[in-house]
Amino acid sequence: MAPQLYLITPADADPGSFPATLMAVLKEAEFAAILVSRGSMDAQSYATLAAKVVNIGQGAGCAVLVENEVPLVKKLGADGVHVSGGAEEMADAVQALKPSMIVGAGNIASRHDAMTAGEMDVDYVFFGSLGGEADPQAEDLAQWWAETFEVPGVLSLPGAQPGVDARGAEFLALSTSVWSAPSPAAMMRNIAARLGEIA
Repeated sequence: MAPQLYLITPADADPGSFPATLMAVLKEAEFAAILVSRGSMDAQSYATLAAKVVNIGQGAGCAVLVENEVPLVKKLGADGVHVSGGAEEMADAVQALKPSMIVGAGNIASRHDAMTAGEMDVDYVFFGSLGGEADPQAEDLAQWWAETFEVPGVLSLPGAQPGVDARGAEFLALSTSVWSAPSPAAMMRNIAARLGEIA
């Protein structure tokens, strides 16, 4: 069964030019969720970008998540938050947003981290980096999680190419290889077509 797709925006995406690229990519595949990556953006620039992605993503039927900014979720009408902090930040997000909104657990570096997060009423546990270099542990952790636990897992493969293997994870997160391609839409079309073949 093919995984559901989870799209991560580029770090420091330009709020002016990025929306058109995003819309083109969203036309090529069905995405379950979009995470608006913060990168090194200042608060105002990030809020501006996130507002545009919420509007575009929800219009395309995606859940749109912001990174770590719980107050911004409610302000923008986003669908939830991706928490890359520790257990305390995760607990705060769960208390503030659940059960009506999504809370995802990121920054998982070990089986212990994953199990700790999974016990906190999160909606998913995220394995891998948000972009750039791949986390060498992510694939094995995601496969172990998928075989062992009920809480959905997200495997992030920033360098994903057509024919990528999600290792049993319910969600496959795509980022760098899509945005760095000469045509992000064409790259997404190729990845989605191959995933459809193995479904």
